[in-house]
Amino acid sequence: MIVLKKAAGQSGESLESIKKTVAGIIEKVRLEGDRAVIGLTRQYDGVQVNDLKVPAEAVAEAYRRVDGETLAALKLAAGHIRRFAEQQLECLKPLECEIMPGVVLGHRLIPVSTCGAYVPGGRYPLPSTALMSIIPARVAGVKKVVACSPPSRALSGIHPAVLAAMDLAGADEIFCMGGAQAVAAYTYGTGTVPRVDMIVGPGNVFVTEAKRQVSGEVGIDILAGPSEVLIIADGHASPALVACDLLAQCEHDADARGILVTTSRRLAESVLSAVKEEGRSLATGEAALKAWEENGQVILVDSLEEAASVANDFAPEHLELHTGDNDRLAEMLVNYGSLFIGGNAPVAFGDYVSGTNHILPTMGCSRFASGVWAGTFIKVASYQKLTGEGAAALAGACAHLAGVEGLFAHQRSASLRKG
Repeated sequence: MIVLKKAAGQSGESLESIKKTVAGIIEKVRLEGDRAVIGLTRQYDGVQVNDLKVPAEAVAEAYRRVDGETLAALKLAAGHIRRFAEQQLECLKPLECEIMPGVVLGHRLIPVSTCGAYVPGGRYPLPSTALMSIIPARVAGVKKVVACSPPSRALSGIHPAVLAAMDLAGADEIFCMGGAQAVAAYTYGTGTVPRVDMIVGPGNVFVTEAKRQVSGEVGIDILAGPSEVLIIADGHASPALVACDLLAQCEHDADARGILVTTSRRLAESVLSAVKEEGRSLATGEAALKAWEENGQVILVDSLEEAASVANDFAPEHLELHTGDNDRLAEMLVNYGSLFIGGNAPVAFGDYVSGTNHILPTMGCSRFASGVWAGTFIKVASYQKLTGEGAAALAGACAHLAGVEGLFAHQRSASLRKG
């Protein structure tokens, strides 16, 4: 393995400083509720919000402010996301089986009761994230789904396209708030904002740290870091497509990562040149090229087997395959948030319209975690039913094991069922 381009790396705000800031925000919201969220919104977003809950009239107005082509695209994406989530839910089934005479075991599928979707603001409005977080919860059967997004300073409220997407996706209530204070509001409730059972959706380092700190008091989906893509390519790949897909990831923010792993030095050199050329032609090119320079990597390997090993070690959020043997390569890959097979399957399609979810594990977490899907919102709760015959058959072994552990009330409880 040869590293042709290393990540330069950059220093950001220290983790300890972020932890301390977030802890203060959470405590303030816990104690002061609405007043704290409104004050923190003014402090961090620069917008005076008098009512956290977005009224129905504002949502209706948002539809009028969004152009027809955008609404049509949102409806297309929503349909695909909903249909895929429904098919995923079909994979989950209630279970009941008799493992021995008189002993029936099973499980029920129980949706969480309430969910809070967080839709980031930042440099760009993200209506796609509203669809990705709210629709799977709705398909799973969550009774109440609420959504929030920070206000845009230019608009003094949530971007109309985001509001429309939240409504299209099926949000019951929408709140104008963001940051760690929104996570705290969802966790404890504020008077206006209801307390929820689970929080889903990506955010910046403060949102992610807030989710980490409240995890356990409320359910969370995943702890998401900067967005990332790893592309495996060989001599069959198009340098232009690979370069564009790397930049598409890098334009998210300054910390985004693009990684190329290739068996072809010629392709690597062509991509390095194409990235610069493509970047100069993009309106977001300056920011994307900066992220590429700081965090981008190009790695030359001897074989697709080695490429698969490198990818499995990285465990990237997004993994694209641009090779002449994609199907065989895909079988070797086990650690990724979402897989994009072939030059016609860029991450952009998964981000918006194909139907898979774009809220995915980052920072190597795909080694053990999945992205958001209908099952994220489902509790699998087991149960058992025993006849007298079944209880008597298990009582002896149970009583013995309870005695081994020194739990004598357990032992007595089992012994009473011997019949």
